[in-house]
Amino acid sequence: MSELSKPEGHAYGRRAQQSDKILTEVGPGTPMGELMRRYWHPVALSREVSDLPRKVRILGEDLIVFRDRRGRAGLLYPRCMHRGTSLFYGKVEDEGIRCCYHGWLFDTQGRCLDQPCEPDRGRHRDQARQPWYPVEEKYGLVFAYLGPPARKPVLPSYDVLEDLRPDEQLFSLLGGFGSTGDMSLDVVPNSWLHMNDNVMDPFHVHVLHSTFTGAQFAPGFLVMPTVDFFYADHGVCYSAYRKLDDGREMKRISTWLLPTIMSVPDISLEHGPSNMMSWVVPCDDGSYRQAMVMKMPKTFPSREGMGILLGGKRWGEMTEEEHQRTPGDYEAQAGQGTISLHSEEHLVTSDRGIIMQRKLLKQQCELVASGGDPLGVAFEQEKALVTVRSGNFYEQRAAVG
Repeated sequence: MSELSKPEGHAYGRRAQQSDKILTEVGPGTPMGELMRRYWHPVALSREVSDLPRKVRILGEDLIVFRDRRGRAGLLYPRCMHRGTSLFYGKVEDEGIRCCYHGWLFDTQGRCLDQPCEPDRGRHRDQARQPWYPVEEKYGLVFAYLGPPARKPVLPSYDVLEDLRPDEQLFSLLGGFGSTGDMSLDVVPNSWLHMNDNVMDPFHVHVLHSTFTGAQFAPGFLVMPTVDFFYADHGVCYSAYRKLDDGREMKRISTWLLPTIMSVPDISLEHGPSNMMSWVVPCDDGSYRQAMVMKMPKTFPSREGMGILLGGKRWGEMTEEEHQRTPGDYEAQAGQGTISLHSEEHLVTSDRGIIMQRKLLKQQCELVASGGDPLGVAFEQEKALVTVRSGNFYEQRAAVG
């Protein structure tokens, strides 16, 4: 049957579709992987890094993170350079981590300090170096830089997380989240781009979170917004305008910053700037973890109640049918497949924010490939504070008559 004689829209004979590899592949040497490696990424919660090594998978690389007994965090390639056994089984000491097989001791920067089976405990040990990456700690997270040493930027700060009041604290999370913040997953088994796209998609809030399965957020989201997308600083923002039933007009601004950073205002619709930053951290092409840091009152109750969605159940306790009947972000994104088939998408005007994001990411991939520094990296401490525009901002409408 010729193309012209096929019944219109028939699925038979459809061409094979594919993902956009430039956007989704994050391993070493790939365009996106090299762009990602020019920024700092959270790899662990500071409170969970101890003298017991933990496995880390990020940007297609398997690593271990640990804290020596002097309090310094380290991030090393796990296969010992001597005979290849994993330092995951190593013993952490004052100065570093000792391999369980033959006792080679490495500090947090991979320097070999001891080779106990060798003459003079290793006459040439100073020439041995276990592969390592630099780390720094901030906001309760351990951040790692996996890029070229000569282009290492300063670890940025974010104004919305600074200047804590006496009654405030920072609360940090890292893991695989369900639709409502439930930590039932270790990692999310989808491409990092699913969540990255989601943050510049304000219209799904009105459908997925408000009208499709009932109000999952505050009732104010039931109002279809008027949206303006715009480039700002080193990312993309949107302003979503809503006229609420109580007479107020609300402008809700969300921010996405290169390469995977976002600040989404509180869903309670409280007035004021955002109190949260979030990072989508690709483990590899088909999975990611998400880190979040939030300003919270010191009196805030335990977050054990996060994720209550249906009948008192947490997200991870729901049946498949309950997930079908009350889908949220996770279900909608998982429904795209592990890696979406971007060639069969039909992007429209409401997807303008996603189009802008992807365009900016590809431009920065090209810039890095040509030897340049991407947007949003700073090499001087005084230039490392990032101003975040996100927040819920209200105006009272003037009375009529």
